[in-house]
Amino acid sequence: MNNQKQQKPTLTGQRFKTRKRDEKERFDPTQFQESIVQGLNQTGTDLEAVAKFLDASGAKLDYRRYAETLFDILVAGGMLAPGGTLSDDMTRTEFCLFTAQEDLETMQAYAQVFNKLIRRYKYLEKGFEEEIKKLLLFLKGFTESERNKLAMLTGILLANGNISASILNSLYNENLVKEGVSAAFAVKLFKSWINEKDINSVASMLRKVGMDNRLMELFPANKRSYEHFSKYFTDAGLKELSDFARNQQSIGARKELQKELQEQMNRGDPQKEIIAYTKEEMKKGNLSEQAMISIIWTSVMSCVEWNKKEELVTEQAIKHLKLYSPLLKAFTSQGLSELSLLLKIQEYCYDNIHFMKAFQKIVVLLYKADVLSEEAILKWYTEAHVAKGKSVFLEQMKKFVEWLKNAEEESESDEEEAD
Repeated sequence: MNNQKQQKPTLTGQRFKTRKRDEKERFDPTQFQESIVQGLNQTGTDLEAVAKFLDASGAKLDYRRYAETLFDILVAGGMLAPGGTLSDDMTRTEFCLFTAQEDLETMQAYAQVFNKLIRRYKYLEKGFEEEIKKLLLFLKGFTESERNKLAMLTGILLANGNISASILNSLYNENLVKEGVSAAFAVKLFKSWINEKDINSVASMLRKVGMDNRLMELFPANKRSYEHFSKYFTDAGLKELSDFARNQQSIGARKELQKELQEQMNRGDPQKEIIAYTKEEMKKGNLSEQAMISIIWTSVMSCVEWNKKEELVTEQAIKHLKLYSPLLKAFTSQGLSELSLLLKIQEYCYDNIHFMKAFQKIVVLLYKADVLSEEAILKWYTEAHVAKGKSVFLEQMKKFVEWLKNAEEESESDEEEAD
């Protein structure tokens, strides 16, 4: 009976080979390293020859698999162990970034080598960024000269857009910051970056990755002040970076102040308290009255949900601004502050289309509330306005300005008669 039991089918015949690309190769960079080191020893300090060798070798060697090994050799001469020391049992070359001359021209030539290599083998881009991040974490394991060269190279690569500024996250490593390594490295890096481009390039790239407000973190918590930052980088010849940080700090402080004022208004705090608080913050932050009135205007206009209907929003705005005219008046004691406020109103009414027809009514209200003087309004009308909605707003203000001029002439005439 058992013999008659149906046999399960079995596969026989030709055995299928695993495709080469599906085989799991053992990670063994030794042969790869020997090929790269041999090539670099032959090309020596001729960086053009190095670039040609790397270009040609990519067709024969597995750059994709051994990207980290490749970059370790080009930077340090051999494979790096954790911490940044060279592995003892591996082949090395004396022709690498760390053994090159410590000057900007040589580092620019090295940057070209990396640039050509990554343009030719685009898939190396991500691996190269990861390598730079790793090298920055290993800074304590390098000599001062090696750190300087890496800093200059990194600055040049950042300036040319070869790597993202997000790699700078590695510099915020607690140990590097605590021992002053991050700040010293940043000096060399930003100098070479600004030398290649300018401070605007630095600002733009830092903003793109949300690091424009994090520069203070290059210092330990007990030294994290603008005063310390300014002195350190100004003494190192980087006043433009110091000015940029001050500007960022000021922007950050203004945003916080605006947010706080808005919250106070939403809570319905008495205006006397808001005025006292604002004057104190103005003094603390060394802010001008012109800067302050801009912040107050933005806060006042942001604490309301505006009606979407043009005919209703004007009435709503007049009622709201009448309520806050004492606050606006407290910070328009100078002609320049009044002009700053007029320009903010002009820009706001232009940027918020429902307010286009409300401009004249807002100005008249603030004139009647002694926030704006006739001198400021006339100056704005004749010369101090901006281009935004200019023709519309000047037309709106025409009759009121004529009335102001006539009133002024009558006043002068009365004064002459009195004399």
